[in-house]
Amino acid sequence: MATGSVEIVYRGVFQKTLAKNICRGIVFAARKQGKVGIAFSRYSDSPERNGIPAKQFAVVADTDEEMEEYLSRYEPDSNDVTIVADDTLCKGIESWAWNGLQPVNRMLKAGGTLLVTSTRSANSLIRDIHRKGEPFNLAVVKGRASFSGMWVYRDDHTDMRLLGALAKVAPHIVTLDSIVAAINEPKKNDLKAASAKQAYDLVASTTVGANQGNDTVPFRFDLPGWRKMEECLVVGARKVKQEVPGWDGGYVPGRNPTYKKFTTRTLRPVINFDTCTKCTICWMQCPDTAFDITPDGYYDANMEACCGCGICEAVCPVANCVTMVNEEAFTDNQSQWRMWAKDKKTYAAWRVERISLPAVRSHGFQHLGQYAEEIANERR
Repeated sequence: MATGSVEIVYRGVFQKTLAKNICRGIVFAARKQGKVGIAFSRYSDSPERNGIPAKQFAVVADTDEEMEEYLSRYEPDSNDVTIVADDTLCKGIESWAWNGLQPVNRMLKAGGTLLVTSTRSANSLIRDIHRKGEPFNLAVVKGRASFSGMWVYRDDHTDMRLLGALAKVAPHIVTLDSIVAAINEPKKNDLKAASAKQAYDLVASTTVGANQGNDTVPFRFDLPGWRKMEECLVVGARKVKQEVPGWDGGYVPGRNPTYKKFTTRTLRPVINFDTCTKCTICWMQCPDTAFDITPDGYYDANMEACCGCGICEAVCPVANCVTMVNEEAFTDNQSQWRMWAKDKKTYAAWRVERISLPAVRSHGFQHLGQYAEEIANERR
């Protein structure tokens, strides 16, 4: 059977149009080669909210019969290529419809290719990607994550570059000639075709060994199953306050242990406790109740509950007390307050090092024409 499938992992709303364009491009290119193809999104039990990891698929086959056989399942679970539209998703993905954190390479077949848009090196990305237990390839298309909003699209050719790179790493699915032909229909577009060709020439693959990568076991939980489900719609109650050893005098909101939001995050807040005035504003304004009140009255952003929206930075009245930092600068979700309380000097150096890193992230548009201005600046 000559069927091939491509899984695209992207951030909901911000990259939905990007993912759709890539999937459609694959199908149109496949048809140029006389193949059959179909593109579709994965059903989710949650609405596709801002930043939530989501999936779309493109499946290509030589015949209709092969296509029907391959699609007689919930979703393609052995993909030739997984395209990762934002490199922070390499840490794992939780759409709130799965039962735990899913390694980004979980649905990739042995010897398949993980194709990532990133400005980071392959070795840096491998440290984030969970070990697969079998070898696969990692290919990097140089460039930062392309974010848009619900009503706009950042046409910076990320879709064209990923299509060109796909033709290089998986020519049995689509060829570069077919990609270029699809780009030029119905109207010839030399600039977009050049972007695809350039990515084809520049993309490089690295073989990742079976035991390379992040050895942390992803969190998971067992779903109850129909025998244990209660009648009607039941939402289990949670205690208002969570009891945490060593947190006497503080306050940690009760949270569902299986409801985590950190995979939504592309930026995280870094707190300067030395300048914090304990004004409570970040705690009151946080839409996800992500701040824990420490025993000494500070506000510690809980990194398993924080979705990285940046509201705390926006409302904080103290200059540079809260700074949003690119998620790629971190390898864990540990408490910043505990680090500060243990060794203030070490924490101060750590904080300065982190906030010195450029964020280079933009969610949606801040003003009319932002994307056009950014793209113009990048091409200078």
